[in-house]
Amino acid sequence: MTHRKVDVLLVGAGVMSATLGTLLSRLDPSLRIVMVERLSRVAEESSHSLNNAGTGHAGYCELNYTPQQPDGSVQIKRALEINAAFEVSLQFWSWLVDQGVLSAAQHFINPVCHQSFVWGKDNVAFLRKRYEALHKHHLFEGMEYSEDHAQLRAWMPLVMQQRDPAQPVAATQVKHGTDVDFGMLTRKMVRALKQHPAFELQLSHTIVSLKQHADGRWHVRVRDNHTQRTRTIDAGFVFLGAGGGALPLLQKSGIPEVRGYGGFPVSGQWLICKNPEVVKRHASKVYGKAEVGAPPMSVPHLDARIIDGEPALLFGPFASITTRFLKQGSALDLFASLKTDNLKPLLAVARDNLDLTRYLVGEAFRTHKERMDALRGFYADARDDEWVLASAGQRVQIIKGCEKRGGKLEFGTEIVSAKDGSLAALLGASPGASTAVQAMVEVIERCFRARMESAEWQHAMREMIPSYGKSLDDDVELLHEVRRRTLATLGLDGRSAG
Repeated sequence: MTHRKVDVLLVGAGVMSATLGTLLSRLDPSLRIVMVERLSRVAEESSHSLNNAGTGHAGYCELNYTPQQPDGSVQIKRALEINAAFEVSLQFWSWLVDQGVLSAAQHFINPVCHQSFVWGKDNVAFLRKRYEALHKHHLFEGMEYSEDHAQLRAWMPLVMQQRDPAQPVAATQVKHGTDVDFGMLTRKMVRALKQHPAFELQLSHTIVSLKQHADGRWHVRVRDNHTQRTRTIDAGFVFLGAGGGALPLLQKSGIPEVRGYGGFPVSGQWLICKNPEVVKRHASKVYGKAEVGAPPMSVPHLDARIIDGEPALLFGPFASITTRFLKQGSALDLFASLKTDNLKPLLAVARDNLDLTRYLVGEAFRTHKERMDALRGFYADARDDEWVLASAGQRVQIIKGCEKRGGKLEFGTEIVSAKDGSLAALLGASPGASTAVQAMVEVIERCFRARMESAEWQHAMREMIPSYGKSLDDDVELLHEVRRRTLATLGLDGRSAG
């Protein structure tokens, strides 16, 4: 068994690890970084273009980020946070394009109008309240609203086709929304990292064990999937960015901070159309309202997508129940994650979410006709033979302990880190990849605290992310300044990227 000593070990070759590796390599090019991936290619799980919505989640169209309160008001706090976080991602990607690290921005990000669409009197009233709450804030000042059928036919002709003129409808739109190919973005960042002599990528390698030694360093046993040989990597810092696989690895680490955490896995499927005649008639992402009891990842939306350079339309996702934590994982993943410390929260969540479980089981038995009928709520003339079903990625929602109910199910993302800052992991799902830069900056602030407080790292971070240390939520002029730059650099303002 051989040993290798490194400064940083990144587990998983997805957008989170690629982002963290890129940030750290720019903050300190001398850091010895190793990225280990179980599969044979980069970005094959959650970051793969078909395994996520491709939406640059900014809260523009996602109605689940603005829940209606019991008093009828609409809560916008989460939408504001997500929007500001996505602006951080745009700033970093813009800087990478300026530096030549990411070439041809249109290969991974493209302008796609973000729209919300609802029908029915109550839903129209909700969307109107949502618009009134959001558009007054400078983060959402470009949002438009209409209940006029003629206006909506101009905004979304495919969706309004054959719509009953007496049906109450409403929509909002933001023109500077985005479609992001996170798989392509990840591969581009990893390709750039491979140019650094202090970086190494190990594909087809599986983490066998993680153990922290008395000196605070981690000894991580890694198995080569081809030769079955193992070796130990001695790492000063470990990041578990393995998507649904992060929780089992976090449990292997044994850090006390993981106690009580569990995972609720959900799978998904898309209906996909590549007929050019249909695709060219819809150029936006249209999000609707989720069914009662549905998880946020199953909010229905009809999306214009560009996947590996090819235009397509996707509808869904159709969520379903699963026991796998990864698309290419094991059916035993859920059962293997059961521990004495998380059994109570898991059972409490199962008890309190019977409606969700019934919904997911029902989704698993949907027929193609039933899925097409759901699509026809958005596109009345959809033909069965033009849409095919494809698997989306797995998502593992967070379960954690709760004194009041014993356990609670959370639908966001969360960073779990060791008290000494030597190990961190990202758990959860949406908005996920869209806020990767903000999340990885937080990892650096937690786990490299002393160095992050240095003038050198502060300056470097502000170069990469001009708004670093300031609030886009509060500073109108700063938002306008960085948004002008990012939209121009990434070709999202109607002009070509530089």
